[in-house]
Amino acid sequence: MLAWLATLRPIWEQRYSTLRAPPAGQTQRELLRPVYWLGNWQFACLDYYRPPRGTVDRCVAAEPFPEVLARLVDGAERRIAKLFARKDIPDGYRLNTCLVNFYGARRQGERWIDTARVGEHRDFEPGPVASLSIGERALFQFVRSRRIGEREAPLLSQWLDDGSLQIFGGSLFKDRVFHRVQRVDKRAKVSLPPQIESFETRRINFTFRFVPTAHVIPFAKLGPTAREDVRPYIEELAQNSAFFRKALASAGR
Repeated sequence: MLAWLATLRPIWEQRYSTLRAPPAGQTQRELLRPVYWLGNWQFACLDYYRPPRGTVDRCVAAEPFPEVLARLVDGAERRIAKLFARKDIPDGYRLNTCLVNFYGARRQGERWIDTARVGEHRDFEPGPVASLSIGERALFQFVRSRRIGEREAPLLSQWLDDGSLQIFGGSLFKDRVFHRVQRVDKRAKVSLPPQIESFETRRINFTFRFVPTAHVIPFAKLGPTAREDVRPYIEELAQNSAFFRKALASAGR
């Protein structure tokens, strides 16, 4: 897995389109960490995948899983079939998309800024989620929604160690509560591939989820606005990826 990771060239995404103004009251910003997606890529500027309404032009066809991850996914799907009730597993379910998050610190001038965290959010893809962690351990928490100014103890806290596979789903953990990465340890002094300019990676997380295949769109078939929004990212990815070079050539101008 580390040898395969060393071949990747993660990208830094902007939260909103660089071609259109951000929504009212929002300002453009870069994501906290570099990312890579497999199976299908959900670009931040397309607002990710949010069914039932946010399904069109949200998931762009991306590289298939390498063999090392495909084997792991196969095992995770077998575990999910045994662990969860049938009502919690949607028709056609398979773990066909993967967000690879790189957690660490970014150099800004002479300072290193730690960005190894994720705020409260939900994963909107249907069905259980499988999450593989490597590197430094991370404090992962499930939290209830709260009103501004209120504080509540986490519903559940888990330390995700190097090599741990976490699977969660069902109406409570998937639909009714939020989750977050509160912090990532530094004590083991881990440094993981690939090399990323001005960034030191100490934890990598692979989050495997399910997107119905009807909602996965080749780059060339995106709507005109969405296609131009993400074209700069596809061009950047194409510098190191035969898959995205082909996707770019298929789309033309």
